[in-house]
Amino acid sequence: MAFDIRELAADFLDDPYPTYQALRQFDPVHCMPDGSYFLTRYDDCLKVYHDTATWSSDKKLDFRPNFADSLLYEHHTTSLVFNDPPYHTRVRKLLAPAFTPRALRLLQTRIESLVDRLLESAIARGEIDLIADFAAAIPIQLIGDMLGIPQGEREPLRDWSLAILGALEPVLSRDQFDTGVDAVAEFKVYLDEIIVHRAKSGESDQAEILSKLIAGTDLGSDTSSDDKLSKLELIHNCIFLLNAGHETTTNLIGNGVDLLIRHPDAMRDLRTHPEAIETAVEEFLRMESSNQLGNRRAVKDTALGGVAMPPGTYVHIAIGAANRDLAQFPDPDRLDIRRQPNRHLAFGTGIHACAGMSLARMEAQVAISRLLKRFDRIEPAGAFVRSGRARFRGFKCYPVRVSNAGAA
Repeated sequence: MAFDIRELAADFLDDPYPTYQALRQFDPVHCMPDGSYFLTRYDDCLKVYHDTATWSSDKKLDFRPNFADSLLYEHHTTSLVFNDPPYHTRVRKLLAPAFTPRALRLLQTRIESLVDRLLESAIARGEIDLIADFAAAIPIQLIGDMLGIPQGEREPLRDWSLAILGALEPVLSRDQFDTGVDAVAEFKVYLDEIIVHRAKSGESDQAEILSKLIAGTDLGSDTSSDDKLSKLELIHNCIFLLNAGHETTTNLIGNGVDLLIRHPDAMRDLRTHPEAIETAVEEFLRMESSNQLGNRRAVKDTALGGVAMPPGTYVHIAIGAANRDLAQFPDPDRLDIRRQPNRHLAFGTGIHACAGMSLARMEAQVAISRLLKRFDRIEPAGAFVRSGRARFRGFKCYPVRVSNAGAA
């Protein structure tokens, strides 16, 4: 098939699933013009995720052509997600206290209160942007709390995050590059000030992880040690926390509500049986994965799907395609809010499984269940606009009208 991730048409960005299905059926280990491979079968993607001895997540080589020696290169090659052990292991261990069951229990009440405040505002207005006024507002406020960012200083966070992650698209324009570099620079300066203040004051609250990260950092050193981050590593992994937590959760909530709007029977079912919210969220993750693509590079001779691959081979893990593979998911294009088992790859798997996946699930379960409980009617109030990106699937804006039948 003539498919190249560097030359994607607008209709693919709107709906990639027909292309994924055709690739899976006719060319599941698809060689692209640059020699990389695009994987669309669940089993092949799973094999790459689990075989970390063969498939490296380190992107120092891969990001050089797009990022050169820029701040985007510095950020993306320092953050947790694009590194292998032992660095990956050490940083993930430092982040782990933020996502323990006890930490999540402390956050749940905070999430519920935040969602209720956003819904009260929606009641007063009757019409909201599902993304800006709801789906994005939840993780931005929560991660702002986790990083100890003052309430009045959070406005730039979403734009910084979108600019930095936008630079990860397969094709990078000059404007995207410049905007991403500026976002990293501004975020670094801001976080440096927050970290210095927090280290001196010792202030913290129960939801905050920044103080714990500072305790695991040698603020006076430019290099890391076996048990301490450097200050630069601390800054970039704080940026990573915002980017990872904001983008995936925003898209999960937005995509989930969109699926329910497009499948009114499922929406009625979930209203009637709110206890199904956990399996419903897993199905939203499967059908419209927030993160559609991952990447790895082979460090030794291997093979996938009968295709021999030498060291240096680069593969694209098509998460969105794997999650609709008929060999793994019966009737994969049907929304089934009670689907079990549902071993989707929306959060990855293995050592690189998303560290914040339990938090993202909690945010989505609280947000969507409370939205359905509060409003009898949730319907489009105009045309939505998709984000137009290949790696991350979601919406730029999605106007919705919310109301209650008995509220006249």
